Amino acid sequence: MDQKRELTSVDLVALTAELNDYQGAKVDKAYLYGDDLVRLKLRDFDRGRVELILEVGDTKRAHVAAPEHVPDAPGRPPNFAKMLRNRLSGADFHEVRQHGFDRVLEFEFRREDQDTTIVVELFGDGNVAVLDQNGEVVDALRTVRLKSRTVAAGSQYGFPSQRVDPLELDFEAFAAQMRDSDTDLVRTLATQLNFGGLYGEELCSRAGVEKTKDIEDATDEEFRALYDASERLFSAIRAGELDPRVYYEREDEQSESSDEANGEAVSREDEENGEGDSAGQKPRGHRVDVTSVALEEYSHLDCEPFGSFNAALDDYFTNIDTTEDEESGETASRPDFEAEIEKQQRIIEQQEGAIEDFAEQAEAEREKAELLYGNYDLVADLLAAVEDAKEAGVGWEDIEETFENAAGDVPGADAFVGVNESEGLIRVRLDDHTISLDPESGVEKNADRLYTEAKRVEEKQDGAREAIENTREELEALRERRDEWEAADNEDGEESDDEAAGDDEFEDVDWLSRASIPVRQQEQWYERFRWFRTSDGFLVLGGRDADQNEELVKKYMDGYDRFFHSEAHGGPITVLKTSAPSEPARDVDVPDASLRQAAQFAVCCSSVWKDGRGSGDAYMVQPDQVSKTPESGEYLEKGGFAVRGDRTYFRDLPAEWAVGIACEPNTRVLGGPIDAIRDQVATLIEIEPGRYAQGDAAKRIYREFRERFADQSFVRKVASPDEIQKFMPPGGSRIRD
Repeated sequence: MDQKRELTSVDLVALTAELNDYQGAKVDKAYLYGDDLVRLKLRDFDRGRVELILEVGDTKRAHVAAPEHVPDAPGRPPNFAKMLRNRLSGADFHEVRQHGFDRVLEFEFRREDQDTTIVVELFGDGNVAVLDQNGEVVDALRTVRLKSRTVAAGSQYGFPSQRVDPLELDFEAFAAQMRDSDTDLVRTLATQLNFGGLYGEELCSRAGVEKTKDIEDATDEEFRALYDASERLFSAIRAGELDPRVYYEREDEQSESSDEANGEAVSREDEENGEGDSAGQKPRGHRVDVTSVALEEYSHLDCEPFGSFNAALDDYFTNIDTTEDEESGETASRPDFEAEIEKQQRIIEQQEGAIEDFAEQAEAEREKAELLYGNYDLVADLLAAVEDAKEAGVGWEDIEETFENAAGDVPGADAFVGVNESEGLIRVRLDDHTISLDPESGVEKNADRLYTEAKRVEEKQDGAREAIENTREELEALRERRDEWEAADNEDGEESDDEAAGDDEFEDVDWLSRASIPVRQQEQWYERFRWFRTSDGFLVLGGRDADQNEELVKKYMDGYDRFFHSEAHGGPITVLKTSAPSEPARDVDVPDASLRQAAQFAVCCSSVWKDGRGSGDAYMVQPDQVSKTPESGEYLEKGGFAVRGDRTYFRDLPAEWAVGIACEPNTRVLGGPIDAIRDQVATLIEIEPGRYAQGDAAKRIYREFRERFADQSFVRKVASPDEIQKFMPPGGSRIRD
């Protein structure tokens, strides 16, 4: 059976109770290993040294570890570890909470000057987010920007959509959830009630019901038996009545049937030979699971009992066999430089995005302050009127109603939006900004507060820039180490992956069935833009934001290139390059197929896709028709350009797209019009506008790719959901039938 690699929701119910026994322990230091393991070193008055391990990579766990099981302290601490030390040093561990029945833990730490919460996400890609006392993200190992939630520095932390919590249901609600299903009993418990597969089967065994029975055939008595079984199990877990076990599978059992009768025979043989638990020895074999209670579903396995669930978790995860994860087509001793480099590059992109966000926030606050001074008399009259009303004993509700009814009659009433009674503030609308104002402070003090906030946000940029420099240093060090390894391999006379695969023609290689695919990546200058290559090999670039739109036109568009834009708003500046930046501009004939693909790219990356439309129009002009000078009386926003003269139109271009994985000459994700990338990839998935958020759609595509390739570790390295998302149009998508 497969080894357990992640804690379950049931595990967290038991774990939180035990971890809360460490309340009051003080934090000494924090460490970060790689980008997925956080270690907090604490001191407890009764227990002494306490090591809290939080891991959110391929292995997802949280528990207290024995000092001899923690890794040695790494070298120079990265910025994330420094930030944790600054916020947590000397802080008291207050409590840990499970968020509903989700695989999310909230560790709360308190200190006189500030409180800090560490949110550990033990699902999906995993994450560790550090929050201040207001729930704002200070920093996170991974930035998340989805329609459903955001986890990014400076923003309010967004919890994942909460699932059904079966522990909060009474029998009527439990039975209703079961009846709503269209599958069998065990699958309903696992998915609809969120118990997971193992505990779904365990509840069926304890309740004495047939797990494969269809819901339609199940009776209320069977629902009651399942509900009572869950109540008994979780009442014991919540009360701390645990029986922690680490389960083992014998080597000879892996090829045999693991039914209950066979398991009992093995157990009896152990007892007769004086082996296993009955003799006080560790069971033979390898560890496959760890649970907080003894399970009937595992009665056929050898097990080792522990005095606490933390101790069982520590033993299990310290000794887990990870050799299967190291199958990547490279020698076992060679570090996975490519994956680490990819992670560092992703971190830099996220940090750059955070800087842009901070800049926008600071500019917005500064604009608000300037609007107050630009509308000084109006704002002053409005604040004075509100203050007079308050001094006269008028309540907030009456103040709000008065201004709403006085629009056009009372100075400033038209700008009045509403009140925030709890904070004692009013809200006004000036131009495109809604501004909260303190009636007691006057115009100047309100403006000063906004300027101060702008300065505070700008200071965050400095920290982010420093973080980028540190990450770039780490990235450069990784590349140097990789080059040293490759140089050493070549000196030993070993053929490199590139040389071994260089003679293979793409169409002669069945990449999908290869057990191991070498990772070969080469960074290009254009990869920070949206991009693809047409079926004729022309590079097409698109801006990801207003800054990149400006940069493409001013820096990278030459006189013989082609400029495209969608007729719909919200699309990127799109440039088809006829020469590389280092080459002299040249006049070449661009085939109609490439022109059409570039126009389709411009359509798909515009609001056509976001709005769920099936097609759209785009036009093409020459570079000398594009200008930053607006017509008289007009204004061009940042990233906008004036286009003059005749245009070549492309009508009714379909909103269709493909994402694929290329294996030659480099291994990477590619995305673009279907006809353009079809012959450039080993396999592709066609998508169209749909209801799934970009991140969710990327995960579906990732899972499909993993099913297609025999070398799934290759897919994980080259085509992670984050990487796939970069090559998708902005907006919701779905896989085409």
